[in-house]
Amino acid sequence: MNALTLVFAALCTFAIGYRFYGVFLATKVLGVQADRPTPAVELADRQDYHPMNRYVLFGQHFAAIAAAGPLIGPVLAAQFGFLPGAIWILIGSVLAGGVHDAVVLFASVRHKGRSLSVIAEHEVGKVAGLVASFAVIFILGLTLAGLSIAVVNALFQSPWGTFTVACTIPIAFIMGIILYFQPERVALSSAVGVVLLIAAVLGGGYIAAQPELAHFFRLTKQQLAVAIPAFGVLASSLPIWLLLVPRDYISTYLKLGVVAALGVVIVVVAPALKMPALTEYVHGGGPVIPGKVLPFVCITIACGALSGFHAVIGSGTTPKMLAEERDVLFVGYGAMLVEGFVAIMALITACVLVPADYFAINSSPQAFAALGMPTVELGHLQEAIGEQLQGRPGGAVSLGVGLAYLFSMVPGMGKLMAYWYHFAIMFEAVFILTAVDNGTRVGRYLVQELLGRVFPKFNQPGWVPGIVIASVIFTGGWGYLLYTGDISSIWPLFGMANQLLAGTALVVATAMIIRLGNVRYAWVTALPGLFIMPITFWAGFRNIFDNYLPKGLYHLVVLSVILMALLGVVMVSAIIRWGQLLGIRELVQDRHGDFVLSEVEE
Repeated sequence: MNALTLVFAALCTFAIGYRFYGVFLATKVLGVQADRPTPAVELADRQDYHPMNRYVLFGQHFAAIAAAGPLIGPVLAAQFGFLPGAIWILIGSVLAGGVHDAVVLFASVRHKGRSLSVIAEHEVGKVAGLVASFAVIFILGLTLAGLSIAVVNALFQSPWGTFTVACTIPIAFIMGIILYFQPERVALSSAVGVVLLIAAVLGGGYIAAQPELAHFFRLTKQQLAVAIPAFGVLASSLPIWLLLVPRDYISTYLKLGVVAALGVVIVVVAPALKMPALTEYVHGGGPVIPGKVLPFVCITIACGALSGFHAVIGSGTTPKMLAEERDVLFVGYGAMLVEGFVAIMALITACVLVPADYFAINSSPQAFAALGMPTVELGHLQEAIGEQLQGRPGGAVSLGVGLAYLFSMVPGMGKLMAYWYHFAIMFEAVFILTAVDNGTRVGRYLVQELLGRVFPKFNQPGWVPGIVIASVIFTGGWGYLLYTGDISSIWPLFGMANQLLAGTALVVATAMIIRLGNVRYAWVTALPGLFIMPITFWAGFRNIFDNYLPKGLYHLVVLSVILMALLGVVMVSAIIRWGQLLGIRELVQDRHGDFVLSEVEE
């Protein structure tokens, strides 16, 4: 099978899914109302609540949700062959991930742009809301520290990448100021941003070639571990229109530009998928993922198919900027499908490599030696790129190698593999960092909500001391984990925690759909929620008994149990709430004139 066939299958699946299932979700299941004011309009404060152009918001939202997951997860899942990952991405994006993202965004819009924990409190109960608050903050902090470690590993001692990423901050300021004073000048702002971004990318290459200039951007891991949290405080505290939205929007040009260019390359050269459809490791025993294809393919590939991190963004920054409720389909469901396409492209970059070379890169030297596989093209790749590639697990390096390999297949590009590889590493850092700044801002919202339970002043929108205090508290927590490096030992928890959060969001959203009187459509969210929750608990227990306990990693056992217990409480509470709502026989009219089973606080 060649890569072109898989790309064509993905484009058709996502186009049909958006046109039919997405429209059905928005109109029938959710019943979006174009004339109903959104929180961005009703609560506009130009700090957090600010209505944005739908295309700008799409770009910002996509940049926020598209972190390491759609890039790294599919690369790691290639261990099982290209087929399991492709099936989960295509089906998961349309029937689970897109549904999850759209309904969470809709639920947050109907609850004044508040977080998932507040939605759970109002739709399920106070206990569920409080438990969800701690669980989400805990998961988000771990995730941001882990994502930041990936950025540190990509950028340290890399003046090209560091310069380009740093340039996105002043570029964002310029774009944000243009849009603030002239909201209709989206095209002008975009053009300015694209030109400056291209200049930053080219400038990074120039600086990297000048030792006297490169010195200033050749940062150590410790320096980056301080700089990234500092950027997080800045991004979470400044007005949303000044830095976060325009920076993520312009980053989307780089993200989608690279993906689009990769798609063109695949159409031109039609590379073969050298990884078989299924490998012998579907039954376990693989050197990359320590488990069988089920349940681990659903945990390894998260953001590209279904991701709880999206619920944090969909009930954090995005609902506070959605100008019209009908844009839930375009922004929520549409951005998820685009991310699914990114995941397919990432899967292709891994599967065009010779399997032995893929395993040599993504396994420790000892694990690869045990496979008894001779490498084929790895020596040539290392020579062309100029770096040691074997024994560098984690997915990032093999993704960069795959991208460079595909671009080098274009006539005239064969001698530029080193250039493409380092560009790909920088691209990965930009891809991930946009989730870090959005996640930090959402974490600030969550800390403010928790502090607001004791000190009501923190719930006041636009109160600057509360904004700064909450930003420093949350960023200080994950920044400490990043600086000490302790978080790297619990990276395996992320997949499980992420999918548990996704399942929790789906069962909570199901309670809202039932309450709104759409009982006959509740299966749309209930089925994917009830599918992913047991799958994830299964993976969690397998991690505990097959991975953590045999290695004596008891702290990971404790953390796993805590996470599963917290989110298990929310899930059970939501299902109990389903039963209570289904027992109601008469509809009541809420304050907006809609007939619902029960009215709740917004």
